[in-house]
Amino acid sequence: MADAPLGLNYVKLWTASAISNLGDGVRWVALPLLAITLTRDPAKVAGIDLAASLPWFLFALPAGALVDRLDRRVVMVIANAFRTCVMATLAILVLTGNTSLLVLYIFAFSLGMAETMFDNAAQALMPRLVEHSLLEKANGRLVAAELTANQFIGPPIGGFLFAAVAALPFLVDAGSFAISALLIFLLVGSFSNPRDTSVPATRLRHEIAEGLRWLRAHHLLRNMAAYVGLMNMMSTACFSIFVLFAVQILHLTEAGYGLLLSSMAIGSLIGGLTSGRVARRIGGGRTIFIGLALSAVSYLLMGATSNPYIVASGAALLGWPITSWNVITVSMRQRIIPDRLLGRVNSVYRLLAWGTMPIGALLGGFLGRAYGLRAPFYMATGLYVVLALVALKLFSNAMLERASSEGTTG
Repeated sequence: MADAPLGLNYVKLWTASAISNLGDGVRWVALPLLAITLTRDPAKVAGIDLAASLPWFLFALPAGALVDRLDRRVVMVIANAFRTCVMATLAILVLTGNTSLLVLYIFAFSLGMAETMFDNAAQALMPRLVEHSLLEKANGRLVAAELTANQFIGPPIGGFLFAAVAALPFLVDAGSFAISALLIFLLVGSFSNPRDTSVPATRLRHEIAEGLRWLRAHHLLRNMAAYVGLMNMMSTACFSIFVLFAVQILHLTEAGYGLLLSSMAIGSLIGGLTSGRVARRIGGGRTIFIGLALSAVSYLLMGATSNPYIVASGAALLGWPITSWNVITVSMRQRIIPDRLLGRVNSVYRLLAWGTMPIGALLGGFLGRAYGLRAPFYMATGLYVVLALVALKLFSNAMLERASSEGTTG
């Protein structure tokens, strides 16, 4: 089954994701570069990531419930159409010189709101497109394409475009969302949950509560969500001020900053293509432990030097554990969680996993301002050492295999 074709619908989703992530990679570089033309205060620059991630804390739960109520394809199309309009408007404001930090915060927040809907729907959609036995293969290729476009191809393009005309990266991102929306619209099939007319309709808050109860009762996924929350908190703390780190400590240009970010894609691509096979060979639990240990080394390499090549090597090393974790845990959730609850439980999971990112942005800004731009990287190193050691007990091979088999049979 590992070599079985994934189907035309999957190809459409894969292409749509790759294109929109290319635009995201362009914007990922351009938005912080635009921010540092307005301020060099680490806390204010970190405010961009705070605004972008805050919707996950505020709207993740209702977004998941709506995804389970609505056609998941339609949700994704509307979300990307909205993001097209947002980015086109920002491009016009940049072109006419009408930007400010407040404007950037508002647009980052708007993109984050659409992302809560789109990402919840996308993960809930995947089990409708491929067989459960092919989820690792499908997610691995999807994540590899997403991160390669987002981190390898997009960032250097974004840096060069921003240096040429500051509005161009945002126009490119708007176009990528428009093409992605069209491709998702062309998916064939039914992607909504049929409602049981014999059961009385429930309120949104009751449906949200059902998702909360389900995840609370599943210890393994609950622990994974808590882990991702800590990981995302520290990742956001580091990368929310990374543009200042690159410009002030590594002395990189706009184009150099884009190339630095693209180095992470090397590890991401390898992780996306190999993590499924690695997990099958040594087990998911051991793969998670190795990934956490490598992450600690990566953050130490990035924080302890002023050599951009060593920092790039650390970023490349970080790409593998990030992708491996995503492939293993996303596939497990898609296999374990009942389809009718997939949007809601994923939203609770992501509230725990991504709701910490605003805290990370505040932490990164505070540490960068009070103790220097290296401080978040040192803190991340220490946290990941602890997480790796505790993971040996929380995420054993046997626990992950038992959970997957229960999901497959249930």
